[in-house]
Amino acid sequence: MGRRDFTFRKKTGLFTTQAAALAFLAGTQAARAQDTAPAAAGAAPADDAIAEVIVTATKRATSLQDTPVAVTALDAQALADAHVQTVQDVVHLVPSFQATTQGDHGVITMTMRGIGNDSAKTEYADPEVAIFVDGIYSPRAEGATSLLFDMGAIEVLRGPQGTLWGRNSTVGAVNMQTAKPVLGQTSASLEGGIGDYARFGARGALNLPLADTLAVRLAFVHEQHDGYVDYQAPKLPSLAEQQAAYAASGGTKPFEPINPNLFVQGGDKYNAQNQSALRVSALWQPLDRLSWTLSYEYFVDRGTPNMNLMQTPRAGQDRWSALIDTAPYVDRDVTTLRSRVDYTISDYLEFAYIAGFSRYSGQSTFDQDGGALAPTSFASGATFQEDRTNWSTYKNQSHELQLQSRGRHTVDWILGLYYAAEDNGIRFDIPIFNGTQQGTVSWQGSFIQPKETVDSKAVFGQATWNLTDALHLTGGLRYTADDRKNEGGTNNGWDPANNPPALGEVPIDPSTDPRAPGSGFTTYQHNDGHYSGNKLTWLTRVSYDFSKDFLGYASVSTGYKSGGLQDGGREYGPEELTNYELGIKNTFFGGKLTWNNAVYYEDFTDFQFSAPVTNPDGTHSLATSNAEGAKVWGIESELAARITRDDRVQLSMAYTHTQLGELIAGSNDYALPAPCVDRHGNPVAGVSSCLDVTDNELPHAPSFAAQLMYEHKFHLGNGAVLAPRVAVHYETASWLSVFNLGEGDRQDAYTRTDLALRYTTAAQQPWYVDVYVRNVEDDDVKTSAQNAFGVWQAQYLPPRTFGANFGIEF
Repeated sequence: MGRRDFTFRKKTGLFTTQAAALAFLAGTQAARAQDTAPAAAGAAPADDAIAEVIVTATKRATSLQDTPVAVTALDAQALADAHVQTVQDVVHLVPSFQATTQGDHGVITMTMRGIGNDSAKTEYADPEVAIFVDGIYSPRAEGATSLLFDMGAIEVLRGPQGTLWGRNSTVGAVNMQTAKPVLGQTSASLEGGIGDYARFGARGALNLPLADTLAVRLAFVHEQHDGYVDYQAPKLPSLAEQQAAYAASGGTKPFEPINPNLFVQGGDKYNAQNQSALRVSALWQPLDRLSWTLSYEYFVDRGTPNMNLMQTPRAGQDRWSALIDTAPYVDRDVTTLRSRVDYTISDYLEFAYIAGFSRYSGQSTFDQDGGALAPTSFASGATFQEDRTNWSTYKNQSHELQLQSRGRHTVDWILGLYYAAEDNGIRFDIPIFNGTQQGTVSWQGSFIQPKETVDSKAVFGQATWNLTDALHLTGGLRYTADDRKNEGGTNNGWDPANNPPALGEVPIDPSTDPRAPGSGFTTYQHNDGHYSGNKLTWLTRVSYDFSKDFLGYASVSTGYKSGGLQDGGREYGPEELTNYELGIKNTFFGGKLTWNNAVYYEDFTDFQFSAPVTNPDGTHSLATSNAEGAKVWGIESELAARITRDDRVQLSMAYTHTQLGELIAGSNDYALPAPCVDRHGNPVAGVSSCLDVTDNELPHAPSFAAQLMYEHKFHLGNGAVLAPRVAVHYETASWLSVFNLGEGDRQDAYTRTDLALRYTTAAQQPWYVDVYVRNVEDDDVKTSAQNAFGVWQAQYLPPRTFGANFGIEF
């Protein structure tokens, strides 16, 4: 198949000071991990040694075991073995990494080392974990993480990466490397798959040399399965009961019977997948010292959002069902162009220009209330809320120039210039009605943001001074200047006083302009504003090679995420993280076992917390406030072993302790005390309900998590191989929000097991069959929660699924 961005080779050499290594491990209580092993220069390769991986975490090719950074690298085979399709599938393979789904936007948000932002799904909020594809920053996760295909590898860098990787990599970065064209090679692969819930998948790749200096690669993927959430049939009260309930509610609108046709009974279900993507890549290398890689990618999503399900199912109903009155709909398209030019100026100097352009557009509808309560009449007993993205467009571009030294010198260095720009817009409507959508208006609004722009410029440099062959001192600086503007944004709410009687009380229609006179709406908030800020982030690190198989390092680094604008054009401040870290990387028994560890302490200041809130006048806004900060410390460890030539074990573990600083938080997704007061009983202005969450634990941060994988290869006749594989993930209980509101807001400790069995032939054109079962226990694992509608609801990881993939390589 094509050239990989990660290079694999064997390394050996017994570690001659194992006792010293074990003493160091015991003394540091460290924890960091990896699944490759370094080797001694000139040592003979061992057939049963763990393959080494070359990574680009420092923006130059280095052995993962020789790189003094907490980074996990997953090659194409590891991704295939784990059936990875999205970043959410990666989290169980990486310590201290969590990814959760958020309903109305269908976006995956990420948490690393206890820090994340569940609101990083709008045009306002930015993530703390930055995503890069082929080294190009992707500010909106919808396209980059939705469907991973034809990947060369994924690197997950833990800890601030602000010096080399830049904006919004406050606590880490995920760098996805797509498979690249290969000169002079014709190759192809094709895979098809089936499974329960009518799963069907197909993917393939073709590498073609068009000339001695030109090659192209075509790759495609399609994945679909039916939704997991069944539609509940409404059990309506009798007409007399409806009339009595409505009279008791004090309603003034003329009585109507509940229309049963308002409840969805057919069509696409929630939690369905229907995604496709195509990528065309080209490599042109007219000179040995010059190469240009260019790729075009198109992604479409016609699946459905994930539903908020009742944590205690309605009597007689299954967990995976809901009383739905808003049909699911998703229509998203992402077009991306990526380019990289590399030029070797001399034996000492090389240059690179990396650029990317992306355009995202989408629409969606989502049943936010999830049928939490059944209506007692057309206007009582329940709440109808639809979250509807009428349109959204996110456009971004980025450019980076790199100049760096080649080879190994007394001082190895890199310098760079960076520019990124975004132009985002959205219209988002929220009709909220009492009872059903036939009922009376509780509140409804339309948020129209036609233009929000981001301009970010940076200059950076990093140098490593190799004081001796063993001792290395690294320093880095990055200066970033951010400029953000919000132009023409308005928040518009239902205004009974200005509502013409002929309009009636009906949910807002996408064709309605709520800014127009006579629409029944009033503009209550203008969002125009301008924010600018700048920050210097830095890194200092010392590393020491105790032996060829034992690396230790200590570092202090900072991460930064710019401030910005929120509803009303108000500013919120930037956030900064300082990370203190000790780490070691070890190889034992001639490369058959690696054990890598890190211990860290994070001091987080001005943590940005975003949530939808209700203002004291009853209007709604998305608000962002800066917490005093947060303190996080933890231990990470990864161990990989080739017990025999045919037996492979991987173990990753993480311990995390989090404590939030001073913060008074509001959110419409939770039933919070009103009026809003702090812990001393003093009134808090600007929000109708809130909770003082100072000293609470951070969400999505289990105190302990571990992943164990074991694989054995049975060698059959004619070179065929049968390989069973088991992966077990365990984690302790964790909160689902900063509010820490009890069992409903908590995911209990759980164990999740995935099984796979792969049969591979040894033919000239090998083919394989891969059978799998995921979530063998069929556990209900919550990823988010809410109780705004009177009962606790949650979104969940998929239930137990099974299937098979069939593939061939040419």
